[in-house]
Amino acid sequence: MPLPYEYHPTTGHDTDPEDDLDLDELDYASSRPKPRSANARSSPWHPTPTINSVPLKPMLERSPQRFWPAKGRKQQRDRGDDLEGLLGDELDEDSRGWNVRRVDRTTTRSRPVHHSRRSSLRQSVQLAGYMRQEYAELREEPEVSNKDSREIEVARLQQKRYPPNIVSNAKYSLWSFLPLTLYNEFRFFLNIYFLLVALSQIIPYLRIGYMSTYIAPLVFVLTISIGKEAFDDIARRRRDAEANSELYTVLALDQDVSGRPIATPALETQKKSRDLKVGDVLKLDKNRRVPADVIILKSTPAEAVVDIVPDQSPAEDSSAAETFIRTDQLDGETDWKLRLPCPLTQGLNVADLRRLRIAAGAPSQKVNDFVGTAALTPAPSAYDPHVAKDREDEDANTAESDPSTTSVPLSIDNTAWANTVLASNTTTLAAIIYTGKQTRSAMSTSQSRSKIGLLEMEINTLTKILCIMTLSLSIILVALEGFEPSNKKPWYVAIMIYLILFSTIIPISLRVNLDMGKTVYAHFIERDRGIPDTVVRTSTIPEDLGRIEYLLSDKTGTLTQNEMQLKKIHVGTVSYAGEAMEEVSTYIDQAFAQDVEQKQLARTNGTTPRSRREVGTRVRDLVVALALCHNVTPSTEEVNGEQITSYQASSPDEIAIVEFTESVGLRLHQRTREMITLQSTATNKIVLTAQILDIFPFTSDSKRMGVIVRVSSDLPDLNITDDLVFYQKGADTVMSTIVAANDWLNEETANMAREGLRTLVVGRKKLTQQQYDAFASAYRTASLSLQNRDTNIASIVAQHLEHSLELLGVTGVEDRLQKDVKPSLELLRNAGVKVWMLTGDKVETARCVAVSARLVARGQSITTIAKIPNKQAAQDALDALQNRSDVCMLIDGESLAIMLTHHRTQFISIAVTLPCVVACRCSPTQKAEVASLIRIHTKKRVCCIGDGGNDVSMIQAADVGIGIVGKEGRQASLAADFSITQFSHVTKLLVWHGRNSYKRSAKLAQFIIHRGLIISVCQTMYNIAGKFDPKGLFKDWLLVGYATVYTMAPVFSLVLDRDVDEKLANLYPELYKELKTGQSLSYKTFFTWVAVSIYQGIVIQGLSQLLVGAVDGPRMLSVSFTVLVLNELIMVAVSITTWHPIMILSIVGTGVFYAASVPFLGAYFDLAYVVSWSWVWRVAAVAAISLVPVWGGKLISRAVRPPSYRKVQV
Repeated sequence: MPLPYEYHPTTGHDTDPEDDLDLDELDYASSRPKPRSANARSSPWHPTPTINSVPLKPMLERSPQRFWPAKGRKQQRDRGDDLEGLLGDELDEDSRGWNVRRVDRTTTRSRPVHHSRRSSLRQSVQLAGYMRQEYAELREEPEVSNKDSREIEVARLQQKRYPPNIVSNAKYSLWSFLPLTLYNEFRFFLNIYFLLVALSQIIPYLRIGYMSTYIAPLVFVLTISIGKEAFDDIARRRRDAEANSELYTVLALDQDVSGRPIATPALETQKKSRDLKVGDVLKLDKNRRVPADVIILKSTPAEAVVDIVPDQSPAEDSSAAETFIRTDQLDGETDWKLRLPCPLTQGLNVADLRRLRIAAGAPSQKVNDFVGTAALTPAPSAYDPHVAKDREDEDANTAESDPSTTSVPLSIDNTAWANTVLASNTTTLAAIIYTGKQTRSAMSTSQSRSKIGLLEMEINTLTKILCIMTLSLSIILVALEGFEPSNKKPWYVAIMIYLILFSTIIPISLRVNLDMGKTVYAHFIERDRGIPDTVVRTSTIPEDLGRIEYLLSDKTGTLTQNEMQLKKIHVGTVSYAGEAMEEVSTYIDQAFAQDVEQKQLARTNGTTPRSRREVGTRVRDLVVALALCHNVTPSTEEVNGEQITSYQASSPDEIAIVEFTESVGLRLHQRTREMITLQSTATNKIVLTAQILDIFPFTSDSKRMGVIVRVSSDLPDLNITDDLVFYQKGADTVMSTIVAANDWLNEETANMAREGLRTLVVGRKKLTQQQYDAFASAYRTASLSLQNRDTNIASIVAQHLEHSLELLGVTGVEDRLQKDVKPSLELLRNAGVKVWMLTGDKVETARCVAVSARLVARGQSITTIAKIPNKQAAQDALDALQNRSDVCMLIDGESLAIMLTHHRTQFISIAVTLPCVVACRCSPTQKAEVASLIRIHTKKRVCCIGDGGNDVSMIQAADVGIGIVGKEGRQASLAADFSITQFSHVTKLLVWHGRNSYKRSAKLAQFIIHRGLIISVCQTMYNIAGKFDPKGLFKDWLLVGYATVYTMAPVFSLVLDRDVDEKLANLYPELYKELKTGQSLSYKTFFTWVAVSIYQGIVIQGLSQLLVGAVDGPRMLSVSFTVLVLNELIMVAVSITTWHPIMILSIVGTGVFYAASVPFLGAYFDLAYVVSWSWVWRVAAVAAISLVPVWGGKLISRAVRPPSYRKVQV
């Protein structure tokens, strides 16, 4: 929308010189353009047929917001001449996403466009979208700080600039990429060492061979590593762009020049998530994710909504509806949250929403806290152009100065935070108050970090050892000459030259090969049909999947589907589950049969003993109680032409119970604030009506809910006529003291708990009118008390109602697990992985899921630590867990906070020794803190897995983060290192791909180190035989070719090796345990390979010199180098466990290539000698002495102490 002070040229051609300057143009109000009419769609404003005037645009040419001054530029600059032109039209104000007042350049853009080759070239080289975004950030004014409160004008442009509403999981920005990647690369000692070696070649005194021999490999290594990081980060940005492109409906509220509403409907426009701004009014429907933090303005039942009618009067808006949201993606809680529209705006015309101003506090991480106000400014009076120019300044203070301004407080009940989901079947209008990085979800998320694998850190340590060995060897060689080198150079220069000669001991190709290997592993993971749609987002840490010690998992959406189902009921003497539920349906049909035929059929099928009829009565009473004691509301919507009834409630448990009553024959037909009607599914007729008198809602403290109803029915057999009944259901821990004495409740609830079912005890109490009147009077009096109101109310309820209830039965509700969760957790436990569950859900829910998912093994007890009041109580709880390794610790968020504050070290020391830990009521920050604490304290690899936005911090804090693509969003998947579609895939990711990746990289690293060591030993032998003259043995192409074309392919083919197949890896998960100790690449294996390299280097160089009879020369060089290449090829072949066609091709192909290249090595070899039998037998003899002892020792070692994979293959 153009700003009021902009000038729009007219189409008039009056040439009167006296009219060249119209002073009215300088009037702020009179210079405002008139609004467009309905027919003027091609231009935002109608041309005004006035006299020709001096254009004022040059006065606006130099904007104070311009990043670069316009001095010295043409007044009408060519956009192709500067960087803004390169960035393209996407950089204009309309697509940046900033909601800040700025100078509109409509007049410039409205000029005729002249196409040219220059503009085409500019368009062909336009930069990527994220680069345009970051360039725009440099040109904008600073954003509002996270510490500043805000005042928001709804449906208008804002006075301040707020962050764009974008999701970003990228590790780098355009400007930080190169510095950070170079820093990360040179954190490795390997790269620093070769940088120093390469720089030494600048000094002529130290130069050996060509400078490119040392510099080019380093540049190549850095290019591969940095390019890999760039590829991964660009992929993250592309996935973020997909998430940021989700379309939402925004209401555009038109207004006239004075800001007064006009009689046109609100325009529904589609905006991408990234273009949403603070102040925008969103229109949200059922199952839509909330893209930003919003205030709910209006809520209407979906079936009552036809269109947005802005001129609807408040009195007509009688269809107000409650809004339920799902917050499991934000805080992990499965219960739906009730949210209410702002009372000031629920009955307001849609067009009048532009008069609303919202005051909100500074952005915060607290998802359960919000304080704000909503103020409605008075409708503007008649328009006066000479007064209107001051109206904007006056409007800013209207809410404070005008006592008639309506203002109401806002609380958490009026909000919906980003990444929550609208669960109710309503159409909701909401105003955005926080966007992007200032939303509650984003502020609870930590910044992405670069992760370094454990294998790379171990190799970095080994390279330091190799460097020490190289320095020691150089000093020893110079010392053997008495620190008087034969080449007449100073002794310290000789040491430097030896260090450069022996630089191959630390192979620079090690990082390149390992990085290329990681790419291959990522390819294997993503192409595995057993785990479809798996995505590797961080390809630098696949080996860590084979070293996981702790797995921290979310509950909702990760282990469970968040779909409740009532699986079992017990009525005292009989338990029903599975197919037996058909008998429950029979009892309900008999009880609510209406016509004669049905009654006769019921009697025929019901001619049973008295005990069976009594059971039927108990079942009926329990089902009726379940159908009445809840807070569920049915709603109807049309799907594909059919009327579908769905239920909405604050808890999925409630919905599961009502769905159960419907499945057995008693449907919840209608519910209002005063009445509940039940319908028989057999006859589709109303069979029972209940008037709601009082409701006692469920709370986490009371752990029960109750309702007093007046029940009536027209069925004579039920004998129900205006009966007053108090129904109550709750946890067995509280209900056991409320219901009448019995001998089966505790036993049955314990049985259901062992099955992992969430138990509810149901009871009732029939009341007389006198009893109810006495209660109502006492309850009303307690409700009016000003002190200890809650305590007084609870006391009255307990005194009059909560005692001696008739026990109707017990229900068991199952939180359905994800596919194959139980066998997956069992396999991980056998693999030595300790699984923790961190959830934001309730204690009871967490306990039931831990048992049902077999997170707690049979025979293990659960120790609950909840509601710890102080530091001493926390210490006592920890003392009780000392030296107990057979229990599962269940701890809530409050107690966890005290533990982490006062007993941090002691708590984690005890917790990591337990087989299982369950933490509930955890905030996202606590989850991340626990993950970091385990990682720092144990120095072990920690993996975190989740599916919601509340799991992002935990995933990023872990060594390995795994995200599950959830039903409600992909926040966790986008932020994770690996993305999977279901929890059961994690077993294959760890036990198969993780194990293979680690073992392959360990073997590959050892062979590359061996390849560098053996050539360095040959160099040492050569220098000793040459009277300690520090000159190179293999120079130029021989040195480069040995590390690349002559050995690289066979060595790299080891990434295809595997010791066992997938079936055995899953059958024997114990094979995974040995990887956690790092036996595949340890100091023992490292020094073993050092010994083998020293032996083979001495044999190859020493015997070559002895058999040829020369210390130097082309003949000796041809024998030595040929044996060196053959030795490496045969060593690779001997170490392979499972052959792959590519391995055969690489080994044979490399051998053939070397043979074919020998004729071109005349500058190094004596080619006439090479084709003689004398050369052949010498090569064969040296190779045999070098290889046979090593091979024989390996066979003997396997026979005496066979590796684990050999044992399972027998």
